[in-house]
Amino acid sequence: MQFPFGLLFSQSFEANEVGEEKMDQLNSGGVRVGVIEHKAYARVGLLGNPSDVYYGRTISFSLANFWASVKLEPSDDLVIKPHPVHDLVQFQSLHHLMNRLQNEGYYGGVRLVMAICKVFFKYCKDNKIDLHKGNFTLSYDTNIPRQTGLSGSSAIVCAALDCLLDFYKVRHLVKVEIRPNLILNAEKELGIVAGLQDRVAQVYGGLVHMDFRKEHMDELGHGIYKPMDIDLLPPLYLIYAENPSDSGKVHSTVRQRWLDGDEFIISSMKEVAQMAAEGQAAILEKNYSKLAELMNHNFDLRRRMFGDDVLGALNIEMVEVARRVGAASKFTGSGGAVIAFCPNGPSQVELLEDACRKAGFSIEPVKIGPSRLTDIDAKTMSR
Repeated sequence: MQFPFGLLFSQSFEANEVGEEKMDQLNSGGVRVGVIEHKAYARVGLLGNPSDVYYGRTISFSLANFWASVKLEPSDDLVIKPHPVHDLVQFQSLHHLMNRLQNEGYYGGVRLVMAICKVFFKYCKDNKIDLHKGNFTLSYDTNIPRQTGLSGSSAIVCAALDCLLDFYKVRHLVKVEIRPNLILNAEKELGIVAGLQDRVAQVYGGLVHMDFRKEHMDELGHGIYKPMDIDLLPPLYLIYAENPSDSGKVHSTVRQRWLDGDEFIISSMKEVAQMAAEGQAAILEKNYSKLAELMNHNFDLRRRMFGDDVLGALNIEMVEVARRVGAASKFTGSGGAVIAFCPNGPSQVELLEDACRKAGFSIEPVKIGPSRLTDIDAKTMSR
């Protein structure tokens, strides 16, 4: 087997210039390949979250309002190109640096791209998947708002993985159901704590019901994922704060309480998971009043389990703004953004938009991303 990463996996801060003519020539591995670019969308957890990390069920969809894109260009050396904004290393002053760290944190996307390269390489090696010797330059861009619970990090990783699958022509050898695990493993390399739900929605695209029951996870190593028709959903609205710095910062004890056998947490998490099962039926039947009821109940249970200090005052206010005009609302993820549904139609939407503007929140109609699965992907899926 031939693996290119062993000696050449390194970070470079200057990408090689690769002209269009070179794109159509043989790369250093003797493989004819051009520029590859993939886009992965943000994610909304519609029902059942956060039960995905507690052997539960969820329904999520890809959010086409925002996305991350990754471009792969053949090059002589393996280069991970930093983003000029998100991987900033040059500042106007110490004050500029401090403001940047307080608002954005220490990390951009370079570490995410490097991590998926490592995890992809190891998976191929462990599964005896041959990789050609060619090298590449990877660069990325994203417009997913930070700290909004829309899975911006995993979108970058997902798009990068797709580029690697196509560059090495191994898409048919890596099962679709396994790919969310690879994305999650890359994030675990960096100490990011998360579940599979976000990564499944971003790998599959569209609307997906996910069953993470323990028997599936133990037997298969992944859940059972069933795409649904996106046209079954009613109009939905995304609410988020432009500056979500007031989000909850108190560490949650829910995970430890669940591990310790806390009956309230265990029973509540099972109830949250059941909402995804009921929601699947409601969506298929277009029973939107039931969907609204489930969305509200999902958030209410989450609030009782985690507490207001963990959720954060700003996040709770986004939910309450929607509810004050009669809309159903819940978090899209762990906080930072809210998904809302107006069962009473356009007049209620106008009230919601006005309420959000007065509260200083952004609101926009949800655009649901299409399926990302190709014919090759479909052939790798379990029947």
